[in-house]
Amino acid sequence: MAQSLSSFASLIRSAERSAMHLEMRDAYAVPGEDEGFMAWKQGHTLNPDDRESWWRPWLDLVQEVTAKGVVMRRARIVSEPVSEYIRYEHSFTFTNVAAGEEIRWLPRRQASDLALPGNDFWLFDSRVVQFNIFDGEGRWVHTDQADEPAVARLCSAAFDAVWERAIPHEKYVI
Repeated sequence: MAQSLSSFASLIRSAERSAMHLEMRDAYAVPGEDEGFMAWKQGHTLNPDDRESWWRPWLDLVQEVTAKGVVMRRARIVSEPVSEYIRYEHSFTFTNVAAGEEIRWLPRRQASDLALPGNDFWLFDSRVVQFNIFDGEGRWVHTDQADEPAVARLCSAAFDAVWERAIPHEKYVI
């Protein structure tokens, strides 16, 4: 299923209690990130005091949703040593945290005994799962949604197991 940013924003806005995101790739090839990634490689970093320069409209959406009491948590399973892309992602994660997301990192070797779905996913209110399907190069291909209780339980259990072991962003040093 193809998905627009506005339809994804609507899905997040529909959450009443929680929105959990599990990321398991070491690199993503998101077209909108090319410029920022290149700038980062050349030494550019985001200024914590210049909120206007941060990732919009995503961070505005995070603030909107968390302000209404929705708990947004993101867990990232990463190989170590981390990839260049993960170093880039880590460098600006403070903006997600400032907007209201809780974020943790789990070294992949600590996830070996966990049962995990085959794709990254979002889980909304422990009932609707959106799987994000990427190709081998990290390019987004499409999304699959599921609202079957067994799939939601699997994803919820997987996320909780990762979250329990993962390291809070402010303590994860790369």
